[in-house]
Amino acid sequence: METTETNINELILRIEERYSKMSKGQRRLADYVRKNYDKAVFLTAAKLGETVGVSESTVVRFAIQLGYKGYPGFQKALEELVRTKLNSIQRMEVTYGRISQSEILETVLHSDIEKIKQTLDVIDHKAFNLAIDTILNARKIYVIGIRSCAPLASFFSFYLNLVCDNVTPVTTNSSSEIFEQLIRIGEEDVIVGISFPRYSMRTLKALEFASNRKAKVITLTDSVHSPMNLYSSCNLIARSDMASIVDSLVAPLSVINSLIVALCMKKQKEVVSTLEMLEDIWGEYQVYSGDELNPVSTSISSADPDNSDDDEERDSGGNSAERAEDE
Repeated sequence: METTETNINELILRIEERYSKMSKGQRRLADYVRKNYDKAVFLTAAKLGETVGVSESTVVRFAIQLGYKGYPGFQKALEELVRTKLNSIQRMEVTYGRISQSEILETVLHSDIEKIKQTLDVIDHKAFNLAIDTILNARKIYVIGIRSCAPLASFFSFYLNLVCDNVTPVTTNSSSEIFEQLIRIGEEDVIVGISFPRYSMRTLKALEFASNRKAKVITLTDSVHSPMNLYSSCNLIARSDMASIVDSLVAPLSVINSLIVALCMKKQKEVVSTLEMLEDIWGEYQVYSGDELNPVSTSISSADPDNSDDDEERDSGGNSAERAEDE
């Protein structure tokens, strides 16, 4: 796990390694960044210099001293650090600091749109095609996603099951149950692991377990620096919102949709056959019934409008007979 920590704390390690050679101003910047990385990530070079009490040129030299080409490279590394370090309370504080009450809807929707655009820019098309081929050629397909990623895994598993007949969603009521469900995984199988900050250790362990048994590993995560990629030979990157109490998983869902569509295109005949069979089953067992529009009670009364009158007559006749018998 040392590699994971190195990836996550790369910026901090660079600061510590070069701290002794920094000027006074650069050391002040280093101290500020280490203590306030969640605030520094949103500052321009000029604003960061003003906050710390140094010039903008000192901030740029600081970024170069750390081995980055300039301030944008340093800020990107800072974003990666923040992505993995913010807890839910800090995320909420940062979000409230950036969005006014009157602009919540517009801000969130525009943010989601931006995440999809960023995903389109960074996603590896070769990795996407490799994921398709790997899934199609697998003996068995396992899908795992935990906590906020569970709906993504469930959605993917549901539609994947319509395309392939060998899909196993890995449920996660306990850590031991994960390994029990993966006990037969082997080199002819594939596992798809979905995880976004804050990264799930249970998902990571499941991928490690599968990798140790020589299964193929596909990951859907937010960054090349994600620890999920440690055991993966096929990495799909989708941007998520790093500074919100609610994780934005719009872009990852779009990537999953793309995978499902691509798989359907590869197996059109099988998918059509499956859907035709399902339509027959849904119709026979009234999976999609009209009860919501035509309640049962309404259907019965409308089917036999004279039914209620007959009942009244029978009741009336019966009561008369009972009275005559009593008399």
